[in-house]
Amino acid sequence: MYTITIESSFRAGHQLTYAGGKKEDLHQHDWQLKVAAQIEELDENGLAIDFIYLKAKTDEIAAMFDNTQLEELDCFEGINATAENIAKYIYDQLEPQMPTKAMLDSVDIMEAPGCRAKYNK
Repeated sequence: MYTITIESSFRAGHQLTYAGGKKEDLHQHDWQLKVAAQIEELDENGLAIDFIYLKAKTDEIAAMFDNTQLEELDCFEGINATAENIAKYIYDQLEPQMPTKAMLDSVDIMEAPGCRAKYNK
């Protein structure tokens, strides 16, 4: 099994709402993404998955978050824009765009140094 990983980033704010309705202060992060994909066999060019393709698809999704307050986006209506929920959303958007025979392994997101969430199926 071969695994490739690309990285992307975006800057966005969020303001989590806790049980009981208390909100944390609105704050920004420079979110860092790592997306890993797997494939069993290399193609005729010796490639697992084209880095450029996977990076472009990831960047398209990340661009919708850039310079926003995440809770204002439709995809987070009714849920907190936590690192966990962001990772799952990105995974769910990328998975159907994977090339034939390739599998999306995981989406890992870091909101601050040492604070990461990872989603995979």
